[in-house]
Amino acid sequence: MFSGIVAAVGRISSSKPHGDGVRIRIESGDLSLDDVKVGDSIAVQGICLTVVEFDGKGFEVDVSRATLDVTNGIAGGREVNLERSLRLGDRVDGHLVSGHVDGVGTVAEVEELGGSARVVIEAPLALSRYVAAKGSIAVDGVSLTVNAVNGAKFEVNLIPHTRAVTSFRTLARGARVNLEIDMLARYVERALHTEKLAK
Repeated sequence: MFSGIVAAVGRISSSKPHGDGVRIRIESGDLSLDDVKVGDSIAVQGICLTVVEFDGKGFEVDVSRATLDVTNGIAGGREVNLERSLRLGDRVDGHLVSGHVDGVGTVAEVEELGGSARVVIEAPLALSRYVAAKGSIAVDGVSLTVNAVNGAKFEVNLIPHTRAVTSFRTLARGARVNLEIDMLARYVERALHTEKLAK
């Protein structure tokens, strides 16, 4: 479990075929790996991945074909948002994020607002029903508040701090981004579906 508050921006230094997927190495940047051990979870661009190897400069993870098919942004050479998993007692300054990406959206518009930016993202149609104004959504692992919704498109605001400490500093129109809907929406839909079946 994560909070959607990015701890550091790393870089994917290599990507090699491994089993049905790939093994990637990530230079961890300012992310502390002091107490990391094999088997720990780290969110990479919002994707919960398991550490299989690490050293003082970075770590390696295996990414399955199933994960590659529903995510974006883990190609070699690119910057990635990193967050260590939460521990009991940690503050949750964003919202609860599972690291299970629901789909990939496309940045439709980036409007500069004097340091901050208004960003419009088009979500896959099947996910758009779960996006609500003033609700939470994780975009590339970053916890954001939805300001407005128009069909399959939704709008968020990136404050200067968020842009400075995440991979969003280079976000541009046409970029593909990992989306994870608020898990509360999943449970509400499931409860309603189960109630209908019981009738």
